[in-house]
Amino acid sequence: MTTPIVALAGNPNTGKTSVFNRLTGSSARVVNYPGVTVEREVGRIRLASGEVEVIDIPGAYSLTARSHEEQLAMRAVFGLDGERPNVIVIVVDATQLVRNLYIVAQLLEAGHCVVVGLNLMDAARAAGRAPDVARVQKALGVPVVALSARTGEGFDSLRATLAKVLAEPELGQNRLRFDYPAALEADLEELLPLVDAASPSEARALSLWSLLSLTEEDELTGISQALRTEVRALRKSAAAAGRDLDSEIIATRWRWLDGLRLAVQPAVRVVSMTERIDRFVLHPWLGTLLFVLVMSALFQALFSWSEPAIRATEHVFEWLGDAVRAYSPAGVLTDLIVDGVIGGVGSVLVFLPQILLLFFLLGFLEDCGYMSRVAFLVDRGMRAIGLHGRAFVPMLSGFACAVPAIMATRTLERRRDRLVTMLSLPLMSCSARLPVYTLVIAAMLPRDRHVLGFIPIQVAAMLFMYVFSTVTALSAAAIIGRTVLKGPRIPLLLEVPPYRLPRLPVVGRQMWLRAKSFLTEAGRVILLCTIVLWALLYFPRGPELSKVYSARIDAAPPERAAALQSELATERLRASYGARLGKGIEPVIAPLGFDWKIGVGLIGAFAAREVFISTLGVVYGIGQGDDANGRLLRDKIRAERRPDGPHRYSPLVGISLMIFFALSAQCMSTLAVLRRESGTLRWPLFLFTYMTALAWLASFTVYQVGTALGFG
Repeated sequence: MTTPIVALAGNPNTGKTSVFNRLTGSSARVVNYPGVTVEREVGRIRLASGEVEVIDIPGAYSLTARSHEEQLAMRAVFGLDGERPNVIVIVVDATQLVRNLYIVAQLLEAGHCVVVGLNLMDAARAAGRAPDVARVQKALGVPVVALSARTGEGFDSLRATLAKVLAEPELGQNRLRFDYPAALEADLEELLPLVDAASPSEARALSLWSLLSLTEEDELTGISQALRTEVRALRKSAAAAGRDLDSEIIATRWRWLDGLRLAVQPAVRVVSMTERIDRFVLHPWLGTLLFVLVMSALFQALFSWSEPAIRATEHVFEWLGDAVRAYSPAGVLTDLIVDGVIGGVGSVLVFLPQILLLFFLLGFLEDCGYMSRVAFLVDRGMRAIGLHGRAFVPMLSGFACAVPAIMATRTLERRRDRLVTMLSLPLMSCSARLPVYTLVIAAMLPRDRHVLGFIPIQVAAMLFMYVFSTVTALSAAAIIGRTVLKGPRIPLLLEVPPYRLPRLPVVGRQMWLRAKSFLTEAGRVILLCTIVLWALLYFPRGPELSKVYSARIDAAPPERAAALQSELATERLRASYGARLGKGIEPVIAPLGFDWKIGVGLIGAFAAREVFISTLGVVYGIGQGDDANGRLLRDKIRAERRPDGPHRYSPLVGISLMIFFALSAQCMSTLAVLRRESGTLRWPLFLFTYMTALAWLASFTVYQVGTALGFG
């Protein structure tokens, strides 16, 4: 027997996800829509009639869809990608009743079996705007249940109602039929044969959906060309006759809703707490100041507050690797387990603290209602680069780490906006670039030079790198949004919810589900790439070198033996496939001022950018325990000379190297998570190609022009 399906739908900010969590509890899990990477939550509940599957459909103001993700939500409602829901629970904000009923009208018109859940009833009563449940039920002709996801009010009644409606589906069906203009009815007759539907009412609803959704700018897929052609012809004909199809459909539905007279006005108009707070939060100057403070705190949290947890994660895996090495026989298998597998798992989990913190903070700010205000405040500036305000937080998060920042683009509604943001934010200088900048500035830039006579050149260089990366990322977003991902500028439509106390269990659960999704999806790719990179820097493993050094190490005193071990590691690295690859690419990177040693470091940096430092340390024969503060490596780099005498790594080489690191896509974790979030290999390849080409051209220009001007 097939398990009945209950779908939860409704407008954003109605508490739909909280209702889902109350219903399903710990049984919920994240799954993908069939054939795509867009996520939805699924859980199970037990009713008097048996077990029922519950799916949480993404929030939508109506069934009209012009983006791919909105289309998926619509297809889930109609069961076009799988089983059709037996019952749809529409979660409605009781404080904004009439505005939330538009989607209810659409579903009733389509002949769906519907139960209306009036959520936030406690808030509606406090504001003097609580609707009469019996009156609403009589007007809509379907069951209506008063709910409060915060307090748990009404959920027993909701379960009982669901059991009853599943047993008698006609209780949830109204089969509305609106009186559209005669010309529109004629248009619908033209479309009915072209849509695939289970019933006449559903065919009519999908025809109306087609007229509203299929436009020149939509991102919808899987639509038959015949249907698109007919809709285009009908729209063109209507425009020529002076008709507005959108207005004809939408206005008819709203006339019916207004005629129900369900709006509730409080006896006395009281300025709410939300309105009083928004006078400050949305103020052009005071609101911007608060925004800067809040974003600075968020940025500080991602950049430094997660550092203890990151260090602890690193220490755990270092300890585990040391323990395995201590109790396992020396050899390739042990090295694979310690450096490849344990090191690879560690390279995945090291991101977990930042991912957890980012999603917790974003969920906290979203749940309390502040993120909608942030989007409103920065929208004007973001529109200049072809995005809207919601893209700002992911871009800002890129300063900490591109991996959680890419995952944070899920808050953007349009796939085009998400892709533009994902393809540009890796240019923001993440925290992994900071150790590289620090090493290069300390080793290659003079300490006694100043800019403008009083700013130390090393300080100015560090500041420049962050300004440079920000300008480059915003410029890239503007260019990509106008070329590769060209699309219309969609105005930001926001429903600003009232301020509420964040529900920590809900925020925490969403945080963990998103983090688990990263570990299970992107983590596998990162682990595989780490093992491949380890193999490149490990093999070939010639026995002759080991024999030579083994005898010398056994005969040497302890302090000399450690130096010989480091020397052996250096010789092995220089003989590895990775080093050969570094020497092989030297002709390509030489015009940038780099030699094969930097080339090996660049290859190692694909595991993580900061690995560039440890790889160079091995190249220069510096043991991990010998250079805790990096002083020896800086000294070795400073002492490097060309055959003709000058320093090998001049300040110009240092600037060229930092420019390259600022612009190149040297982070397999970023590429892996972009592959997961975009659902295709196409965009990671595009990102890697354009960022590598940009990095090479910029470094080439800096080094060659600087050399021509005599700075080399």
